[in-house]
Amino acid sequence: MEDGLSTYTVDEALISMGFGKFQAFVLAYSGMAKISEAMEMMLLSFVGQSVQAEWELSAQAESLITSVVFVGAYSWGIVSDNYGRRQKPSAVLNHLELMVGFNFTALVTGGAGLLSAFAPNYLSLIVLRFMVGVGLGGGPVLSSWFLEFIPAPNRGTWMVIFSAFWTIGTIMEASLAWAVMPSLGWRWLLAFSSLPSFALLLFYPLTLESPRYLCMKGRTADAVQVLETMARLNRVALPSGHLMSGHRMELHEMTDSSETSQLLSAKKTNPAAHSSKTEIGGCNAILKLLSPNLIISSLLLWTVFLGHAFLYYGLVLLTSELSHGNKICGSEGIVTTQTNHSNDANLYRNVFITSFGEVPGLILSAAIVDKIGRKLSMSSMLYISCLCIAPLMVPQTESLTTIFLFGARICISASFIVLHIYAPEIYPTAVRATGVGFASSIARFGGILCPLVAVGLVHACHQTAAILIFITVMLVSGVAVSYFPLETSGRKLSDHIAA
Repeated sequence: MEDGLSTYTVDEALISMGFGKFQAFVLAYSGMAKISEAMEMMLLSFVGQSVQAEWELSAQAESLITSVVFVGAYSWGIVSDNYGRRQKPSAVLNHLELMVGFNFTALVTGGAGLLSAFAPNYLSLIVLRFMVGVGLGGGPVLSSWFLEFIPAPNRGTWMVIFSAFWTIGTIMEASLAWAVMPSLGWRWLLAFSSLPSFALLLFYPLTLESPRYLCMKGRTADAVQVLETMARLNRVALPSGHLMSGHRMELHEMTDSSETSQLLSAKKTNPAAHSSKTEIGGCNAILKLLSPNLIISSLLLWTVFLGHAFLYYGLVLLTSELSHGNKICGSEGIVTTQTNHSNDANLYRNVFITSFGEVPGLILSAAIVDKIGRKLSMSSMLYISCLCIAPLMVPQTESLTTIFLFGARICISASFIVLHIYAPEIYPTAVRATGVGFASSIARFGGILCPLVAVGLVHACHQTAAILIFITVMLVSGVAVSYFPLETSGRKLSDHIAA
């Protein structure tokens, strides 16, 4: 209550609305992007070996097909903090701004993914997969956008459900590869895997900007309009009073046809304040990530993201490369064509099985993320994954290798899911997409490096060294998690950077 007038915040509005039809649409839309991203990343474990065999590439050239995707995955979170998670055509100044965020991710990822299916040579394939990576860099925008529509008490649970779309994407890709690769080959797999990205373009006109972001930008009237649309679709009423934007209350003109009442705007314009309020994003936002209040969290987050990306994508590649490496290093003679077909069938089956390891990982993360907290959830999963993968320092049978990788995949996927919940929670709205996007960009280096270990070392018959590196990264990441200064479970999202 301020000056005798009742007020409410965005958090209070979201809690009063609960999770309804509007949030279900936001979940489905952003989830489709998650599926698309997962499919484009998972196919790397299938395409590399097939391209290597067809074009007679070296192990280093094969690993570059994977690494180049991560090299291209630049973060577009910085752009989204300047122009919003979703741009309205009437608000943009040029076509470039309209293409950032959602449309950029869909067009570049889908377009380059489809064109890579027609690549005539190795160089063109590398360039097009690089462009796929550039498109995938827009992924953090959608996760931040979805997060900002979710009420705080259920945020952890719904973010785990959001992460389930990644699991769906990995299983879909493994199933698609099993069905397509033996008969149609890697080009058809690339073409089919690009299709989900185009679905984002169909429903883009129905998306709305985050009310939290609008309030942070001082566009409180626009935020109220979005909240009213959400409440109408959810068939609930907003809290009585006026929306409070940060520490200031701004009245806005609203018309309620049922009560025929009007509240006139009482906002006083302050050009200097407005200018400072909008000076966020860009290099300034990155500098804020290194401010005294955020630097420890930022550095630790970058370390943990780097480690998780290395571990997750490395385990995906190990599923195929350990089988291939054992065949090379333990070869006793010429491998017949029939044996090759048998091994290919086993490869698709094994990747399909280990992909299902993400399902119990998803369930496990949902069960523990709010009960024992984000930090303990991540660190415990990382330490358990060490125990799962340690036996692979010595070559095992194909069945045991699949079982150990299945267990490690459960733990790493669960920890990675919790990390994606934790990361946007530790940053204020002003730099949230930049913070998560920059951390995701740092993680790409883990993706760049992991093929050198999972492909290069295994092909060179250094399996023990490869597994020791994975164990070391797991331990370092677990220790870094324990030093995070904040436990965000149950905390409301912050809108402003503390002074």
